Amino acid sequence: MSGNERVLASLQNASKSYGKIKALDGVDLALRGGELLALLGPNGAGKTTAIGLLLGLIRVDAGAVSLFGQDPQRIQARRNIGVMLQDATLPATLRVGELIRLTASYYPSPRTLSESAELAGVGDLLDRPYGKLSGGQQRRVQFALALCGRPRLLFLDEPSVGMDIQARQKLWTAIRHLVAEGNGVVLTTHYLEEAEALANRVCVMARGKIISEGSVDELRARVSLKRVRCATRLDVATVRDWPEVTEARMDGGRLWMSSDRVEALVRRLLAVDADLSSLEVQAAGLAEAFTELTRDADETAAEQLEAA
Repeated sequence: MSGNERVLASLQNASKSYGKIKALDGVDLALRGGELLALLGPNGAGKTTAIGLLLGLIRVDAGAVSLFGQDPQRIQARRNIGVMLQDATLPATLRVGELIRLTASYYPSPRTLSESAELAGVGDLLDRPYGKLSGGQQRRVQFALALCGRPRLLFLDEPSVGMDIQARQKLWTAIRHLVAEGNGVVLTTHYLEEAEALANRVCVMARGKIISEGSVDELRARVSLKRVRCATRLDVATVRDWPEVTEARMDGGRLWMSSDRVEALVRRLLAVDADLSSLEVQAAGLAEAFTELTRDADETAAEQLEAA
């Protein structure tokens, strides 16, 4: 196993319940260096519990949890992680530079202030009080705090929430840089384009279990839906009634459709509109794959309940 493929943290047959609710049910998960893992799932899927176990915030009921080969609650293991939570409460009166210096002081070999600021894109904010920043600026500062300790494993929870397009692109560039350095990154996001752009591996959870795992392309290949785009005189309302179409919308003057019977759909389109142009057929995106995978998991769970 090369340095970039080493397992940094893992769940092994991990289960966790809260009363009668089983938040995790026998989950196996490995986090590796040099890789970004996108952990996806609907609310209540078990993502937060899985991360809480890996961070040592909660204890497993059954199975095993390892962080750098140690108990996640050991300080020696925690010194190798950086965390960016969705909700963060930081001292509003401290200046950004002071916050980064303070956070970096807890680590044995932190990045310099200038390096952390450059990576996170907050060099222009160092002298400003944290409480005076916009929501997107605060998220960039929180990212700086997550990476300033030079962690080998980062947990990023909805990192781009509140950011504009330019700030999001800079964040993505910084994350790719961290992965290229050999660090591991765990990303949880509802912004599936972000996962599609960044992830080396995607893990989809539902009802406390991992229901699918693989690269973005592998997950996309597991669903039957494909995208069809074209310029046509046909209107959306007409196309939506066709049996071959599962979804239809207009975007940028073109008709977009999703279908699991794409050959039949294309034949019908060409037969109905002889002037149709700019026809494209694409594999399903991660959003469609995620929707189909989680829907199948819900249908399976419902069938099991009925059988019981």
